[in-house]
Amino acid sequence: MKRHLTFVFLLICTLQLSALAQKRVLDPQVLLRDVQILSADSMAGRLSGTEGNRMAQEYIEKRFSEIGLQTYNNSYRHTFRLESRGLVVEEAVNLTGFIPGKTDKALVLTAHYDHVGERKGEIYNGADDNASGVGALLAAAAYFKKNKPYYTLVFAALDGEELGLQGANAFLENSPIALDLIQLNVNMDMLSLNDKGELYASGSYHYPALLPLLQQVKPRPQARVLTGHDRPEQGKNDWTRQSDHYQFHKRQIPFIYFGVEDHPHYHKPTDVYENINPTFYPDAAALVIDFVQLLNKKRPSLRATGSTTGS
Repeated sequence: MKRHLTFVFLLICTLQLSALAQKRVLDPQVLLRDVQILSADSMAGRLSGTEGNRMAQEYIEKRFSEIGLQTYNNSYRHTFRLESRGLVVEEAVNLTGFIPGKTDKALVLTAHYDHVGERKGEIYNGADDNASGVGALLAAAAYFKKNKPYYTLVFAALDGEELGLQGANAFLENSPIALDLIQLNVNMDMLSLNDKGELYASGSYHYPALLPLLQQVKPRPQARVLTGHDRPEQGKNDWTRQSDHYQFHKRQIPFIYFGVEDHPHYHKPTDVYENINPTFYPDAAALVIDFVQLLNKKRPSLRATGSTTGS
């Protein structure tokens, strides 16, 4: 009898560990390490055109290669000219790689890696804005490299967001794939700082056919998906134009933007790695992966969703 009970106990433990392994879609230590490195003082706030921005480029490029993303035209780097408020960057850089799916139809996952640099001698590290989005982008790439997607997945770490969404515009003006193949933009911008366990998915007001899919994303222990921040009457709380996804929306490409509500560290020198919520953030990043996995499983006619409002 004792042997039988021991066997049953071990079987239950094995099943529980298996279930936990299936739910875990990323390595929290790797995720947090990526953010810590990208938001270090040595990168000096990653302002477009600076040495710190170049260091961030090199780190992301190295991680793309480690993960095994394929390149377009034999390079992850795609340059463009950036001009904003007197700042001219002749070779701003978007970093783009992909994982081929079972169809040429593509989901484009984006996160900007630039931030605002240094001001009055203080470094604006941009840990949440937006090293956290890049960390989640890398985690998603690592997951889908091991779990072949249905859609082709394009991973774009974009420059120049803080200077007018210029990296996203450059990506779409010289897209490595035909725009009519892009089914959806999943944009990640500020995922790591929320004490209420709330990650917002914005965009289903414009593309209501995406709402049922978002509602199927199951909560994780420290984070859950809420919808909203996408209605015109919300004024500044309407996030439709506030990050790179807007460039896709302008071209009638559906989007979902994942992010947290503003917090006291937004665009402040206190947006540092030490202030990231280390339990919420991994679950928030995992929720984005869950959503993309659901898209690959359900395979909805995304371009048929249509915008209810235009730009």
